[in-house]
Amino acid sequence: MIPETALPWLAGVFGLIVGSFLNVCIFRLPEGLSVVRPPSRCRACGHLLSWFENVPVVSYAVLRGRCRQCGAPISWQYPLVEVVTGVVFAIAVVQFGLTWLTASRLVFASAMIVLFVIDLEHRILPNVITLPGIALGFLFSLIAEPGWMASAIGIAAGGGVLFAIAEAYYLIRHEQGLGMGDVKMLAMIGAFLGWKLMLLTLVLSSFAGSLVGVALIASGRGGLKYALPFGTFLAAGAVVASFAGDPIVRWYLNFYT
Repeated sequence: MIPETALPWLAGVFGLIVGSFLNVCIFRLPEGLSVVRPPSRCRACGHLLSWFENVPVVSYAVLRGRCRQCGAPISWQYPLVEVVTGVVFAIAVVQFGLTWLTASRLVFASAMIVLFVIDLEHRILPNVITLPGIALGFLFSLIAEPGWMASAIGIAAGGGVLFAIAEAYYLIRHEQGLGMGDVKMLAMIGAFLGWKLMLLTLVLSSFAGSLVGVALIASGRGGLKYALPFGTFLAAGAVVASFAGDPIVRWYLNFYT
């Protein structure tokens, strides 16, 4: 038997390994490349990485953030994604235990981490994640929270809300304000979290996006038409909602009771 106190640490280590794979997805999916082959290599010189150069976080520290072959700098994004994923895995096990809900939340959070970085860097939300994610979220809802009905409503409402906003924006401004990638991503969020936490995600992400937008305008780094990667804000809001959504909703409802 594994001691209960050791489970978060083991989950965190497993999360570091998963985070390493997420880095592969983040780099390769926008390029339309396989996430399985070829093996990992240096992006500067093509050097194939040995196993000891692929140890999450540790290899980056030992190599001092540089390729062993050519000395090219390795992006800090790699260890950061690994650490964030490890922390998320540990928190999930502490909060939900070894349950189907934990599995659902971890699959969901992993997808959100990938979408967060890809949208931030490339302004795209790959269908290869969002479309299967809608189906997978609904399947998880058959055996875990939020339940199949809340998931189905979340899919319809999530996709429908953003689609309606995008269409209204286009009719008023005659230009695209939101992409269909955002619509499919919010439908995926609804599938995994249900309609209540999907709406909370939309509120959190809109609020965060507004704050960043105002800050960019105030600093002179962006204007009213500056395109923010809304999928990045959706991903961050969704992860917060998936772990702290119920307490946030209860806190808000207390103002009306």
